[in-house]
Amino acid sequence: MVHKARNLAKSQELKKKLPQNLPPIYQHNQTGNYESEPWPKGDGPGEQGMPYKVLPQFENYAERSVSEYGMNIAVSDAIAMNRTIPDTRQEECKYWDYPTDLPKTSVVIVFHNEGFSTLLRTVHTVIERSPAQFLEEVLLIDDFSDKPDLKERLERYIKRFGGKVRLLRNEERMGLIRTRSKGAHEATGEVVLFLDAHCEVGLNWLPPLLTPIQLDNTTMTVPIVDGIDSNDFHYSSTYPEDTHIRGIFEWGLLYKEKELPHKEAEKRAKTSEPYPSPTHAGGLFAIDRKYFLELGAYDPGLLGWGGENFELSFKVWQCGGKILWVPCSRVGHVYRSFMPYTFGKLAENIKGSLVTRNYKRVIEVWFDDEFKKYFYTREPTARLLDAGDLTEQIELKQRLNCKPFKWFMKNVAYDVPEDFPYLPPNIHWGEMVNVLNKECLDTENNEVPTSITTSVCHGYGNNQEIKLNTKGQLSTGERCIVGDNKGVQLVPCELGTVDGPWQYNEENNLMYHTKLGKCLAVHKHNKKLKMLPCIAKSNSFKWIFRSFEPK
Repeated sequence: MVHKARNLAKSQELKKKLPQNLPPIYQHNQTGNYESEPWPKGDGPGEQGMPYKVLPQFENYAERSVSEYGMNIAVSDAIAMNRTIPDTRQEECKYWDYPTDLPKTSVVIVFHNEGFSTLLRTVHTVIERSPAQFLEEVLLIDDFSDKPDLKERLERYIKRFGGKVRLLRNEERMGLIRTRSKGAHEATGEVVLFLDAHCEVGLNWLPPLLTPIQLDNTTMTVPIVDGIDSNDFHYSSTYPEDTHIRGIFEWGLLYKEKELPHKEAEKRAKTSEPYPSPTHAGGLFAIDRKYFLELGAYDPGLLGWGGENFELSFKVWQCGGKILWVPCSRVGHVYRSFMPYTFGKLAENIKGSLVTRNYKRVIEVWFDDEFKKYFYTREPTARLLDAGDLTEQIELKQRLNCKPFKWFMKNVAYDVPEDFPYLPPNIHWGEMVNVLNKECLDTENNEVPTSITTSVCHGYGNNQEIKLNTKGQLSTGERCIVGDNKGVQLVPCELGTVDGPWQYNEENNLMYHTKLGKCLAVHKHNKKLKMLPCIAKSNSFKWIFRSFEPK
């Protein structure tokens, strides 16, 4: 289903009014120059973004596909490649006229063992919902897939697009980060626009992303991402209506989001205008191709995926550019229930977590010394990891005359400490071993809130890495250990605080709860953790912190 631009004559006339590098024009109740006719209400599976449940005879295939792909490919296969989805934009978005000489764009989609229908639905919606004059190509890059559907069948299928879709294949697994950099080098468009391989773009999604880049080629733009359920593929807005959210981070470099500060919101004449964001999630964004390459693309020392969104965010802001989130560009994204593949050979000879190693590279290049300590407080084992040679990245930062991280925190990410305060140092970190049963406190990576217990100590691993800071917070990662008279639980740490009620008695090896006046103990028979009146001579109350090396 191809949706044609509403009024070509109007676009030609507007071209005289909107020469290059002039901003878009808002005209209330006058439909914008790239708005399409409203989509008809279809009645097929999943139309209008409605949920779909497969027929009973396909349920076994559905279960297998979830295990194999992290999403229900049986449902995806039943849905049209160009199904209609709801228009989740603000009403204002319909009334913008955008320039008619926007830059040509290469949409780059990296995939590895992706579901055939989710990959091609991404391609179909991009081609059919983008003004053809601005879509240079869709560049598919196969990161060494081994699924039969992604071989000859894919090559035959894309021929229907008349050369608009190119397919490149890696000869070995390179990972998302390096393959995206390869895509930027191979692309022929003036702008590279990266999408994940399981997306559906919305009405008039492309001109709002391209316009800020045309106005300033050091601008990176990010669409607002809607959610597509990984099981029934229903489409819905991720955010409450009329809210504006932007990307931030916590000190372990986990991606977070919060509402746009008032002082940023009030700078805009219309609430549908783009706004600045310190970071982005990483999957979907557009950037001037030459500018991206001048920035060095992604750090080639980053492996697999993880941390590349922060590396690019910090680099753009600190080196003179900016990141804008664009409310009038909406793209749906399937959030997998789990990651269905590993890093393979990319992780060979890497001690510890590959993602944490990536984070360390980002921290060591882009953070000032006064801020690095917060990352290592939050992720103490990262000190033990080898981040590799950073010489080229540091030289790039110096050559581009990039600003310090302190500038970034003061001028761009000033609202981060409201939710994630600067961290006090750790008094202890490592395995927390009970003297009675010789086992370690273990969160078992369960969803929070959850009760916790002890298990056989296994060395390096976040589920047994426990930290106690100088303010009394006992935690693992971004989750905190709390106790009451009913027991002990692992919960999300409270936003905006780094305090806690715990004190560790070095002399008696007791973990004391100052508010309860009790100590942490292990039940002698069932391993359950209890808060009980302290008995200094009992081994069930005694805990020893023991450091460990990454495997």
